[in-house]
Amino acid sequence: MTWEGWVVVGITLGVLVALATGKVAADVALVGAVVLMVLIDLAVPGANILSTKDALGGMANEGMITVAIMYVVVCGLRETGGIAWIGRRLLGHPRTLLGAQLRLTGQSMLLSAFMNNTPLVAMFIPVVQDWCKRLGISASKMMIPLSFATVLGGTCTIIGTSTNLIVSGLWSSHFKDRPIGFFDIAWVGVPSAILGGLVLIVMTRWFLPDRKPVLNIGGDARSYTVEMEVDPAAGLVGQTIAQAGLRNLPSLYLAEIDRAGVFLPAVGPDEKLMAGDRLVFVGVVDSVVELQKIRGLRPATNQVVKLDAPRPQRSLVEAVVSRTNPLIGKTVKEGRFRSVFNAVVIAVARDGHRITDKKIGDIELQAGDTLPLQAHPTVPEQYKNSREWRLLSAVQDSTPMRHERAIMAVAILIGMVLLAVFGERWGVSMIHAAALAAGLMLMTRCCSGSQARSSVDWQVLIAIAGGFGLGKAMETSGAAGVIAERLIALAQGNAWVTLGMVYLVTMLLSEILTNNAAAMLVFPIAIGAAEKVGADPLPFAINIMMAASACFMTPIGYQTHMMVMGPGGYRFADFTRVGFPLNFAVMAVTVGLTPLIWPLLPK
Repeated sequence: MTWEGWVVVGITLGVLVALATGKVAADVALVGAVVLMVLIDLAVPGANILSTKDALGGMANEGMITVAIMYVVVCGLRETGGIAWIGRRLLGHPRTLLGAQLRLTGQSMLLSAFMNNTPLVAMFIPVVQDWCKRLGISASKMMIPLSFATVLGGTCTIIGTSTNLIVSGLWSSHFKDRPIGFFDIAWVGVPSAILGGLVLIVMTRWFLPDRKPVLNIGGDARSYTVEMEVDPAAGLVGQTIAQAGLRNLPSLYLAEIDRAGVFLPAVGPDEKLMAGDRLVFVGVVDSVVELQKIRGLRPATNQVVKLDAPRPQRSLVEAVVSRTNPLIGKTVKEGRFRSVFNAVVIAVARDGHRITDKKIGDIELQAGDTLPLQAHPTVPEQYKNSREWRLLSAVQDSTPMRHERAIMAVAILIGMVLLAVFGERWGVSMIHAAALAAGLMLMTRCCSGSQARSSVDWQVLIAIAGGFGLGKAMETSGAAGVIAERLIALAQGNAWVTLGMVYLVTMLLSEILTNNAAAMLVFPIAIGAAEKVGADPLPFAINIMMAASACFMTPIGYQTHMMVMGPGGYRFADFTRVGFPLNFAVMAVTVGLTPLIWPLLPK
């Protein structure tokens, strides 16, 4: 190995150590490594480590750009309530953690067999986050299973991952008269996915952290009593409390129903909702936000519809009454919030005690009262220097949903998936389908431009781009090729051992390089090794497909792992604990089954 190769290997090991300790963020570690390698390349004449062009290539990578565009598509789904609809239809309401994990992994595997993993995970992350809130399950128990399950499902068909398509293309260029069929890889992909799914369920149950925030309705100083009204024109009328999804809301419970002046306390799950019902909820501010997002519910005050700002331009603002506020001693109704502040009081909290004996409009305000207001997001900025309010702050993600466009958003998503699956014959790839879907989300006003811009997670994108640069340095320096050749040579001519070494090498390189780069690098070496031992090269190609995708030990092994790292609150070691046994379980199935399906040595 050249000195450039050793430098790259050393820097790569340093990145892995930095990520494993958790002291450096993934994007900082990866970009820092790329910058260091570029500087060495520039400083040493004739060095072949990483050029500036190659270092920036990750920012123009199709996979990374697809991820960025998918954030806009997901934004449209989120802002219209389409995500909640998808979650209810696909994931349902399991009663246990095991049931939730089985349902999530099964659905993810099935879908990823026929569509690209990256947009699938991008779409499912907010779905799963919302689902976990409703079930009271920690997202850290679900995000790694989501990413890993989509990878396992993608190994079941040729179009399941871009790596499968690349290896299939390389195979066709060498063996034109013997193409790899659409479901050929399923002979090992399906058994691997089944065993891998079982291992994943067991490992995540015992070895993933339960980082669920502790929420206490009774003791939270920002606990509110909130009244919501059933919209006669929406679809909740006639549904039971359970069917409407109002039974198991996180940190929130339905205290009573006011039905035309008749109060129904201790409401059961089978109680049917009627038009005009006023539902009295008790919960923390985040739960109030969730109520705003449920289609068919609206704040139980006619003042909301009179606000000047259109509904999609409003958000929830928390305000604390100061001692000098002239509204002290006046009722909410007398405060004329709509005309003075262009805002409506939705609830009142006082010293951690919920005010339950009066309607909101009849509550007399006192110093220190906390009021969630539905208002324009600029209200905190307008009154930040006011002596009347001790604090005004916008509640994150509290903009009301555009439910009337939910069907449009879901239709755009379905169209994107169909175009991505069947558009290859017309030269339409995943990035084209995603870009079209994102444009339609904006054109149909499923989301606004500002919402789309703020929805992009730049930290994830920078980390993915840095990972591509690191992988490119392993290639150009020759380090990856030398490592692959030397490891395969350890098989000493035994066909089955050589097959196992091909898998192992591809898997290890995929944990550091991109999957496609690892597959393209090992493919010619593996075909040459097969010819030397007189073996059929097809099992080697199948093994490369499986090994290049099934890499779970590091978050940089696959771009979807990086995408779930933040939402799941994971550390580097979380991936290793679950991914290590999963890697070798899939390897055992693949290396064991492949020679039985396609004999290594001709008879």
